[in-house]
Amino acid sequence: MALLIKNGTIVSSTAEYQADILIEDEKIKAIAEHIDPADHELVDASGKYIFPGGVDEHVHMGPFDTYGFETSHAALVGGTTTIVDFAPQDKGDTVINSFHRHKDEKAQGIASPDFSFHGMVMDTSEALLDEIPKMVENGIVNLKFFMAYNGTPFHVEDDLIFKAMQICKDYGITPWVHCENGDMIEVLKDELVEEGVTKPIGHYLSSPPTVEDEAVQRLIYLAKLADSPIFIVHNTTAGACANIKRAQNEGQSVYGETCTHYLAIDTSYLEKDNFEGAKWVCGPAIRPKEHIEAVWKAIEDGTLMSIGSDHAAVVGGFEKAKKRGIDDFTKIPNGVPGMQDRLYMVWTQGVEKGRISKQDFVRLCMENPAKLCGIYPQKGALLPGSDADILIWDPSYEGKISVENSYEGTDYNTFEGFEQKGIADKVYLRGQLMAERGKLVGEKGQGKYIRPKAYTVCYDKYHKGE
Repeated sequence: MALLIKNGTIVSSTAEYQADILIEDEKIKAIAEHIDPADHELVDASGKYIFPGGVDEHVHMGPFDTYGFETSHAALVGGTTTIVDFAPQDKGDTVINSFHRHKDEKAQGIASPDFSFHGMVMDTSEALLDEIPKMVENGIVNLKFFMAYNGTPFHVEDDLIFKAMQICKDYGITPWVHCENGDMIEVLKDELVEEGVTKPIGHYLSSPPTVEDEAVQRLIYLAKLADSPIFIVHNTTAGACANIKRAQNEGQSVYGETCTHYLAIDTSYLEKDNFEGAKWVCGPAIRPKEHIEAVWKAIEDGTLMSIGSDHAAVVGGFEKAKKRGIDDFTKIPNGVPGMQDRLYMVWTQGVEKGRISKQDFVRLCMENPAKLCGIYPQKGALLPGSDADILIWDPSYEGKISVENSYEGTDYNTFEGFEQKGIADKVYLRGQLMAERGKLVGEKGQGKYIRPKAYTVCYDKYHKGE
C-alpha cells in the first residue's frame, strides 16, 4: 500500500507551499495540490512542515576511537536520514582498500540511516597519487587531508596536498581539507605545558584562531596554484571566513562548511569547573563569542554552504575517555557528539532567532550537503523520483536538549540544557517510519549505501585553466 502525506506545508530551499506527497516503492511518486486518498495509507501533517530528510556531510563513525555505526540511529531520531562518514585509510594499505573494508565491515547491515563515504588520507606517502585516478570508480569523490596533527601518520605536508590537487581535478574529485597550522599548534602546546597549564582551556590557547586563519589562506594559495576546487571543513573563525569570501570574490572555486557546535558553544565552556570543560575539547578548538557571530554571518551571506555535525563521540565519553587528560590537556581526546541534535540546534539558534529562513535551513542541512557529497537529488530533495526520505517537523514543540533523550551512546550531550524549539514529528527513510517525536520506532540496521557521483557542486563554477 502506498503512503500519502496530506495537509502539510512543503519547504524547499526556494519555496514553501501546501501539497500532498505520494510515496511508493521507497520513492516519491508524486507531489500535487490534491492526490486522491483512495487505497493509500494516510498521514495527516496538518500544522507541520515537510522537509527532505536531513543529510549530515560530516560524521566520524569509528575512526579516532569513536562509537561506530551501531549508534547511527541517533541521526534518525533527530531527523537526519543520511550520514556521510570519513572512511579511514588503514596503516600500510591504500585509501581505496581501506574504504571498501570500512564500508563492508563497519557499516553494511549495522547502519540505521542511509550512508555514504568520503576517502580520508591517514597513512601519507606518494603512493596516494597513483590511486587517485581509480577512486571515482570505487565510490570516492571527496578526499580528506589533514594539515594539522603533526607527528601523526595522517598529517599531510603541503607538497603532497598540492600534487594530489593537480590530479584530483582531472577526475572530478574534491579535496576536503582540515586547515590548521600543525607546527604552530605543537610549539604553543609545548610552551603551555612548560608554563604549567593543565586545564581544558589550554586546548584553545594552543590552537588559537590564527592557526586556522593561516592554514585556510595557505590552502587557498595552493589551490589557486594547482587550479583546483577545494572544500574547507569546519570553519570556526572570522579570519577563515574572510579568507574564503575573498577567494570566492576573486573567482576561485573555494567552498566551506561549519559545524553545529561552532555556532553555539564558546570558550567559556572550556573553563567550566570540575574538568567539565573537557567535554568540549575538539578540533578545531571552540572559539570566543565574536567568532561565533562571524561564522553565523558567513552562513547568512552564503560564504559557507552547509552545516555538519562533525559528530565524534569518543568511546568512554566524559568519565572514561575525556578524564584521561585531567592533569594534562594535551591528553584529552578530541571530539564531541552531535548528530542527533544538529537540526534542533540549527532550527532553534538559526530559524527561530531570525538568523536564517526555513528555506536556508533546507539548503544548509539537506540540499547542499547532498550536493557536496554527490548524492543529490536522490537525497536532500523532495522531488518525484527522489528517495522518500521525509521529515515531518512540528514547529510548536518546546523543550530542552538533554543526554537523557540521547541515542548517541555516550554519557553527555554537547548541547545539554539548550532550548529546543521544534521536533522531528515523524522521520521516514525511503518511505518507512523510523522515528517519531524523539523515539526510535523502526528497526536498526536498515541503512543502505548510497554511491556518490563525481564532479559535485564544487565544480559547478570551475573552469579549468589553460
